Amino acid sequence: MLSVFSDDHFMRQALKEALVARDAGEIPVGAVVVCQNQVIARAHNQTELLRDVTAHAEILAITAASNFLNSKYLRDCTLYVTLEPCVMCAGALFWSQLGRIVYGAADDKRGFMRFGKVLLHPKTQLEYGVLMEECSTLLKAFFQQQREAR
Repeated sequence: MLSVFSDDHFMRQALKEALVARDAGEIPVGAVVVCQNQVIARAHNQTELLRDVTAHAEILAITAASNFLNSKYLRDCTLYVTLEPCVMCAGALFWSQLGRIVYGAADDKRGFMRFGKVLLHPKTQLEYGVLMEECSTLLKAFFQQQREAR
């Protein structure tokens, strides 16, 4: 049985957000921020809707979590995101001093790990590959559909 407070459980919440993004025609990336085993923020990509290249799931989740906690720092929080954050998002995650990041699918082209964990705050813990297959499959199917629609 899946623990209510497991990485898989919270990544499934992020996957639900990714499906919302997909259904809206956005690249299907979803994120949730968890503090003390409670989801305090949910977000998905909204770059098309907002016509804003910075409206990545991670950025929107950081903003929502910071508003919830009334703090710019998220030291006691974990971000679950379906795709490895890009360099822009890694910078925002650094400044928020996020306690932990868990991501599903790797992004070999645009992911921050091309440059290494040094882009994150030194105290940020990093986990990856959680529900990797589900996260990757969702993204691959989306881009395949986009290619076929052209």
